Amino acid sequence: MNSEKKNIILLAVENRQTSVYALLLKREILKDSIFHVVDHEGNSALHLAAKLNDRHPWRIPGAALQMQWEIKWYEYVKNSMPMHFFVRYNNNSKTAREIFTKSHADLVEKGGEWLNDTSNSCSVVAALIATVAFATSATVPGGVKEGLGVPTLENQPAFNVFSIASLIALCFSVTAVVMFLAILTSRHQEKDFGSDLPKKLLFGLSSLFISIAAILVSFCAGHFFVLKDELKYYAFPIYAVTCLPVTFFAVMQFPLYLDLIWATFKKVPQRSYAAVS
Repeated sequence: MNSEKKNIILLAVENRQTSVYALLLKREILKDSIFHVVDHEGNSALHLAAKLNDRHPWRIPGAALQMQWEIKWYEYVKNSMPMHFFVRYNNNSKTAREIFTKSHADLVEKGGEWLNDTSNSCSVVAALIATVAFATSATVPGGVKEGLGVPTLENQPAFNVFSIASLIALCFSVTAVVMFLAILTSRHQEKDFGSDLPKKLLFGLSSLFISIAAILVSFCAGHFFVLKDELKYYAFPIYAVTCLPVTFFAVMQFPLYLDLIWATFKKVPQRSYAAVS
């Protein structure tokens, strides 16, 4: 123990050493004694897991994802031992849940602001795509046959691609708008950051990326009838250059998308290094 009566378990939990804590859990010897220790303030391992340090060890961007991993770390430590194993109150008569709520109040507020800013910017793009997708889905390239009402180019492969891509873009862009609006109207409570809000953001970004890809495919397929005879294969590089501005937005948001997937489906938060047995 150090001067604050913290052993290796308490220090590993306090400093978010997830791999060290997981390694010690595998060792059955002295588990009851070393995991049941409290420090000079009466804090158990669960109390220290509930405290937010000034240092942010989680290598993941965004206050919302930091909050998500703080909740996962607290739940991981809590569920690693049997119920009522840890001391309920410390010397200040505080429970671990009370400490968690108080110490993470600022992080919850920052996470709510970060989610609102991200949802605002993405919802604007999703709404624009929904507007364009609705207009294109109601427009038939080449017109319709008089008296029959069927599309003139209905047997063309590019026309089928245009129709399906327009429908996909409309459906997923509307879905993305609904998801981002759900985040903006959320109460942003502490428990919401554990699973609800990150999953909504992940689903919204997934829908947004699919709608962006679909609207680009729809655009290229719709104009292919105009350019295929004059430019032939030169039309494809032109389409690629035309799609670059929208693609840049998707590329800039893609790292956030990967971080969301990693943070959402990782059961135990991870640091940048691991313990070696």
